Amino acid sequence: MRRLIGGGLGEIGELGPRAAHVVVGAVLAGLSVLYALTAVGRPLPEAVLAVALCGGVLLTWLRHVLKGRGWTRAGLVVLAVLAYAAVLSAGVSVGLLGLLGGALVVTGRWWAAGAVVASAPVVAALPGGPVTRVVDASLTAVLTGVLVVGLARLVAAIDERSATRMALALAAVEEERLRVAAELDDSVGKGLESVAEARLDDLDGALDVARESLATARAASVELRSLSLAPEIAAARGLLASAGIEAEVAVGHTEPLGGAGSLLAVVLREAVTDVVRQGRTRRCEITTVERNGLLVLRVRNDGVRTAEQGSAALDGARARLEAAGGRLKAGLEPDGRFLVEASVRMPRERPAAEPTTERRLAVALLATTLAVLCVKGLLQVRPGELPVTLPWLLALAAIQLRWTRPPGRWRGWLLAAQAVMSFLPLVVLREPWGTPLGLLAGSLLVLLPARTAWPLAAAVTAAAGAAAQAVGFDLPLLVNTVVSVPVTGLVVFGLVRLARLADELRDAAAELARAAVVQERLRAARDLHDLLGHTLAALLIKGELARRLADRDPRRAAAEFAGMVAMAERARGDLAAVAGAAPRLELAPELDSARGVLEAAGIDVTLTRDGAPPREAEPVLGVVLREAVTNILRHSAARHVGITVADDGLTVVNDGAPAEVTPPGSGIGNLATRLAAHGGHLHAGPAPGGGFRLTATVTREPAE
Repeated sequence: MRRLIGGGLGEIGELGPRAAHVVVGAVLAGLSVLYALTAVGRPLPEAVLAVALCGGVLLTWLRHVLKGRGWTRAGLVVLAVLAYAAVLSAGVSVGLLGLLGGALVVTGRWWAAGAVVASAPVVAALPGGPVTRVVDASLTAVLTGVLVVGLARLVAAIDERSATRMALALAAVEEERLRVAAELDDSVGKGLESVAEARLDDLDGALDVARESLATARAASVELRSLSLAPEIAAARGLLASAGIEAEVAVGHTEPLGGAGSLLAVVLREAVTDVVRQGRTRRCEITTVERNGLLVLRVRNDGVRTAEQGSAALDGARARLEAAGGRLKAGLEPDGRFLVEASVRMPRERPAAEPTTERRLAVALLATTLAVLCVKGLLQVRPGELPVTLPWLLALAAIQLRWTRPPGRWRGWLLAAQAVMSFLPLVVLREPWGTPLGLLAGSLLVLLPARTAWPLAAAVTAAAGAAAQAVGFDLPLLVNTVVSVPVTGLVVFGLVRLARLADELRDAAAELARAAVVQERLRAARDLHDLLGHTLAALLIKGELARRLADRDPRRAAAEFAGMVAMAERARGDLAAVAGAAPRLELAPELDSARGVLEAAGIDVTLTRDGAPPREAEPVLGVVLREAVTNILRHSAARHVGITVADDGLTVVNDGAPAEVTPPGSGIGNLATRLAAHGGHLHAGPAPGGGFRLTATVTREPAE
């Protein structure tokens, strides 16, 4: 399963939770800095104390967020002491109490969190001042607490989603395995049971059932492969490797493809088989691209001399593709390479994914933040300015919420409108509000590339500072205005980024599950071809031999029939292996079976043991042996076969290779793919002095 996680999937799976923790840590750091700077303008000892206490609050929270440790009672007591000391003795904003209240809510101490919230307006009123200032400070504390709780739950949900992605993939594989097993048991399994219970006097009926079972198994193998293009790409890579051709593959589509995959699989198979048949190719490139519902497959090679020569082999594939509304182009490129390009329209667009729970939570947090900020903004205006200020704030909030969805083609105009509206207080109210400019900075970070967004956000912050200085703000208010811009932008960016991280993890988990299902289908298709198909083919050979001997040598016919029944039982075991419910193959029984099948066909067999291959490689070597024996029986006139087992694999040599050796088929491609998983290689070709040699080599340690 580890191999299913490619670079992109693995990177998202590992970095997603880590990035979420970093984002939350950055937001908490920004809030802590903002609150610590409210002590600017106080005597130096108080300012130093404020920074130290806020730093302690931040470090206490970061220990929980970044290290993933739960809150202890001692940790909460330390947090409470630091927060109240900072607010009461160092003049830090009451908003810092929100960090304490949020921690209490996260741990389920609602009564204590309620007490902290109730104390916020009391503490805010101690220095005196207007009621609006007390309300503003209390709202800040409540908003901070809501943000802290929401961010903590977002991180926990992202952690959980990341942790369960592998379980979801395994569940998808198991579901596919059960589906394949049920279908095969209803068709092939019943046929094998009938053959295993057959009598010699009903040999013809048993052979008919065996042929039907073999046809069904082959059809099921083709169907499993055709549901996706990935298995055919894997087989093509193995086929090219076995022919000594350098293969470069770039996959840009999403599996499974259904009928479109089946059509393109035919094109790929024909194109690659022709590349191997030509015998002059050194390099072949296979690429797929999926764009706007159109799936395109391109196969390039440097071994075709003329366009007509390369196109002739594709006539059958072209007809099938065009009948389905697709297109196929083939011809020489300016650089002399031959290109086969097949395109087919996907039957329908994939439905849009439902928003994750984490996204909904992030949007709710952002909406709550905007609502509180709007109320805080309205507290700063005079009653006569409300008719202008209220619609302006609502419109600004609506634009901000719009960025939680895909931007769309009006993104530029909406962003420009937000920029204009964010600077309106400078023109209309003559007050440099930091909140609208902070929202603008957050929008820039969300919508634009980092190399553009960060300089623009810095420019917005500088503009806020220049405007505040021009208006004549004192130093504490000036600093607060300037710092609130990047902090507000960071909060907006953090919420949207966490929502996107959750979506990326969901998509990565779905992609991992799809990839796992594709690999399971490929495994089942390979096993149907390499295990069950070969056993059924050998079973038919035994049965045909028994029928031919029935009149001339009844005793031997009965023995061959008994061997046929035994192979039917073995095929039932292979069927369980296809469904993933059987023990793995062992090489020794496969060697005995290969000798028996070949000798039954009148072929002399020499078995030589020069060593013992790694135990973990025995299943794949057993499959290689089956493929070799089946090919000898089908495609050669061999009289002698030599099988040599060594420490690093096995070799099968026969003396009956035809004069013209045809390119290896999908079976050899399957074997090359299997061996690659064990760091091995497959070599198939004419043997020195005549005949045909197939060599499978493996390494002692399986490749990770």
